[in-house]
Amino acid sequence: MASRPFSAPSSAGAVLPDPIQAVIFDMDGTLIDTEAAHRRAFAETGLALGWPLSDELLLSMVGIHRDENERMLAARLGPDFPLAQFYADSDALFEAAADAGIPLRPGATLLLEHLAQSGIPMALATSTAAPFAQQRLERSGLLHHFEVIVTRSDVVRPKPHPEPYLLAARRLGVDPAQVVAVEDSHAGVRSATAAGIATVMVPDLLPPTEELTLACAQVLPSLTDLRDLLLATA
Repeated sequence: MASRPFSAPSSAGAVLPDPIQAVIFDMDGTLIDTEAAHRRAFAETGLALGWPLSDELLLSMVGIHRDENERMLAARLGPDFPLAQFYADSDALFEAAADAGIPLRPGATLLLEHLAQSGIPMALATSTAAPFAQQRLERSGLLHHFEVIVTRSDVVRPKPHPEPYLLAARRLGVDPAQVVAVEDSHAGVRSATAAGIATVMVPDLLPPTEELTLACAQVLPSLTDLRDLLLATA
């Protein structure tokens, strides 16, 4: 696909590349409002099982792959916590929510369409495993936007390690220094910035820390704001 590069201004953190050759997105909490749906499912399941989960514990699970979340829950709650039942029940609640329709994050369609019209290649780097990531994208009507999809199943070391973003850039055939990443979570921002990729954080459940704000090229309220920024600087 031929690209028509564009540039965007930087903030106090890293500088966005000029030109931008590709954009790599996170999925959950960045493009699709699945982090909130997972949090509701986890909270409701914990209560139903007699194991209410604190807000602090629920937020610590955001942006982390499932294997690590399972280890964290087992360590925090001990051997009596019914881990298998918890995930079976919360998965059922989440799938019911998905069947009813999980909305996109504000501005997702506007931004993806703008990048497509500009000829900018797009990839996805997600902590969700295959084939669930592809199914989630297809159900949300987003699958066709991505030339490359890197899932938890494709990497040995998931986020916050840089491997997912480095693999996505390599499969796109672009230098990470010429790529922009779009993330919502702390683990995702650490993954992208460790890969040497200029990162735009659009927070969802977790506000940015001072450390992450300094590491990011931009911290913006919504994907619509990123689309508008790119329009203004095209």
